[in-house]
Amino acid sequence: MGVATQPHTPAQAPARTSLWAAWRSLALIGCACACFATLDTTAKKVTESVPLPLALWFLFLFQTVAYGGLVLHGGRRRLLRDALLGPQLARGALLLGVQTLAFLSLQVLPVGEFTAVAMLTPLLVTLLAGRMLGEHVSWYRIALVLGGFAGTLVIVRPGQAMLGWAIVLPLALVATNAGYQLLTSWMGRTQNTWITLFCTSAVCWLLLTPIVVWQNMPFHGSLPLTGLLLMGLAATSGNVLFVKAFEGATANSLMPYMYLQIGFGILGGWWVFDHVPDAFSLVGMALIAACGVAGGVLSALEARRH
Repeated sequence: MGVATQPHTPAQAPARTSLWAAWRSLALIGCACACFATLDTTAKKVTESVPLPLALWFLFLFQTVAYGGLVLHGGRRRLLRDALLGPQLARGALLLGVQTLAFLSLQVLPVGEFTAVAMLTPLLVTLLAGRMLGEHVSWYRIALVLGGFAGTLVIVRPGQAMLGWAIVLPLALVATNAGYQLLTSWMGRTQNTWITLFCTSAVCWLLLTPIVVWQNMPFHGSLPLTGLLLMGLAATSGNVLFVKAFEGATANSLMPYMYLQIGFGILGGWWVFDHVPDAFSLVGMALIAACGVAGGVLSALEARRH
């Protein structure tokens, strides 16, 4: 899944922000959402023929090489000395857990429905961040989280024979991703974004390498390789576009548009798997998106008051 996280940005938009920069940021966010939906759709297809650890290993290898190139090309190599080893290792381990749960969830849920459930994370992060920082959390935010969770229950409909125990996968994904996002937000205060992207991908790749080598996981045919390359390209491009989008607008103004990913996920599921969500799923997805957008608008209003 797309697990790009909000880069550390000031509460107010940069002074150089213009109308053009704002529209450019919106376009970049839209493109990033399309990339993340492409990653999810491709991963669901690829893991039908490629072992999960191998698919993840290739994904993180691609990203490690790509981000390493950006670090070297941008003259940021000296910043590697300032990387905090412990947090970088922890972030890598959390990201590996997030992506593993995401790929497993995609095996039991359609792409659109999966994306909607995964988008509960921003709501949960906002709630947890307030509690952890000792700040007052309004009942509005609690109601939005409960509304988003209700939307999830409408989508997965506990008791369905098609899911069974697998219902815990997307819920575990949301919880793990919330921890990952909170750690990333804390690290963003002192760590360079590109260095963090490189270190995290490298940690994930190194953790997976012994598993892939030990189990001797081969893959055959041109289609899996093409899919693996598309996964890596979509994930890397999505993260780069996401970071660039925040250079021209504030986080509060952009986060509501991240829910465009649900629409792209539905489109990907229909195009590749010929799946159209049923009425109940559409209602649940709309409820999650509405709560998420409302949460973003609420954050923007609170930021203006301060």
